[in-house]
Amino acid sequence: MSPVPPIPTSLEDVRIKLLPANGYYIADFISLEEEEGLLNKIEAAPKPRWKQLAHRRLQTWPSDLTRDTLLQCLLPKWLVEPIATRLLACPASTADPQSHIFSTSPHAAPNHVLINQYQPGEGIMPHKDGAAYHPVVCTVSLGSSLVLDVYGTNEDGTRETEPRFRILQEPRSLLITTGELYTDYLHGIAEVHEDVNLGPDTVSNWDLLRSPELIVDGKLQRSTRTSLTYRDVKKVVKLGGKFAIFGKS
Repeated sequence: MSPVPPIPTSLEDVRIKLLPANGYYIADFISLEEEEGLLNKIEAAPKPRWKQLAHRRLQTWPSDLTRDTLLQCLLPKWLVEPIATRLLACPASTADPQSHIFSTSPHAAPNHVLINQYQPGEGIMPHKDGAAYHPVVCTVSLGSSLVLDVYGTNEDGTRETEPRFRILQEPRSLLITTGELYTDYLHGIAEVHEDVNLGPDTVSNWDLLRSPELIVDGKLQRSTRTSLTYRDVKKVVKLGGKFAIFGKS
């Protein structure tokens, strides 16, 4: 049984230095067994949980948003342990060991999880996540590596044609984007079977990767990749009683 990866002393230790705003990358956020357990839970979800889109399929937990509002409901325990609790246990800075990435969010914890599954050749158009969420996105990758492309905008407001930054997300890794990286930049995933032109000069988080040796001639073949994206929805409709984030089952 592989050991549970240690939590960094603070997010400052895993900051992606080549990005213009705060982004963090932890190559080993969960263990092999935890990855397998999460994939099993995802595949065991009832079929109606899956929504098939043109270039990916997804699950939304605990529910979809309606007019940028989340209906009060608890996240299932398997989405809380180990990821959500580990996110809250990782100090945001050494100066304040009690702080974490969601310390300043409305509910001080993630309350919404989007699970996306991409087959080789699938992706998502560059986009922004919008104002429904607190500007913190925590994404754990399972199964396969792929590149997240980050785009700026031109003076006329149009998207730049080429990505300004590229972030390689390995299996079992955590990527956190926040601040300007959330509000001012677009992100997307190219619809390719193989990511190319990968190296220390083109991949922003190269120095934080776990296994750069798997990249041969700047290329990395994709297989099925599943991502879990944790965010805090600002508006929640309460159905009576004290609002709670985490479930018991």
